[in-house]
Amino acid sequence: MNSQQPIASQEEHRVLKFRPRTGTRPPDRAYHAEQRPVGDAKEQPGDLSRYEQPRSEPDDFRQRMLANVAAFAFTVALTAVGIWLAMSIADLRNTQDCVLMGRRDCARISTPHF
Repeated sequence: MNSQQPIASQEEHRVLKFRPRTGTRPPDRAYHAEQRPVGDAKEQPGDLSRYEQPRSEPDDFRQRMLANVAAFAFTVALTAVGIWLAMSIADLRNTQDCVLMGRRDCARISTPHF
């Protein structure tokens, strides 16, 4: 078998010097003079009042709470079903492993407690 080594040139093994940025902010390449926002530049950054719309009716907190309770009950039920399914699969796997090992006493026999 013929193995060939790749030919390495001097440009492949060049080390570049790291030059940290000295400016405090990046250059404004993305904005042009006509694209800059018009108005007060010192506007509050967290103020969302300009996006608010008047509501025709007030919030129905009872409906919201009922929806939250229903969502919580659904989540609990889904979690319980998932845990039951995982336990059933683990029990089935243990029984199957027992049978595949050739053992004959794999079935569970429940006895009533007196």
